[in-house]
Amino acid sequence: MSIPSSLLASESITFEGAIELTQSLLSFMDADRLLQADIQQAVTSLVKTQNGARGFFVTYLTDDGPEADHPSPGVVEALRSAPEIVAELLVKNLAMSAAMVVHHSRQQKEGMAADSARVQERSRNLIQILQMPACQTIASQMLESLQSGNGEYEKFFRRWGYDDEQKLAMGSAVRSAIG
Repeated sequence: MSIPSSLLASESITFEGAIELTQSLLSFMDADRLLQADIQQAVTSLVKTQNGARGFFVTYLTDDGPEADHPSPGVVEALRSAPEIVAELLVKNLAMSAAMVVHHSRQQKEGMAADSARVQERSRNLIQILQMPACQTIASQMLESLQSGNGEYEKFFRRWGYDDEQKLAMGSAVRSAIG
């Protein structure tokens, strides 16, 4: 069995195209129609570009299926192939989902808070499985920005308008992921 070319991302894939490709990939995975080597090849093709990786994570981490709760060896090895892109997106997804749990809880939108908590847990789990030095570095930079109000990630926090309670949740989530 070889991987369908429709499951391989091009270098010029758009964010939207990566979402569609990841949805197709997850359907094949749910139907157990791919070997781990095929999964690894498909995910590797996605995470080597920023658009591909963003589309992959937004789809993979929010999917209703169980795959992201117990990442397959093919997914794990593929994510390790692009540590710079993958690490930053995972740490940001972890932090943003923690902030969104706070936001949705305030709005009394428990279903959305639960969805954000699931993304948070999946992101934390992947960070711990991957054990990439880049995740540690980015997490440390993010924690420094949270603590000092300056640094590498201060613009990121300001752009999204996170308040003190959200930043506290973000810091707690990031610390729990990196030990």
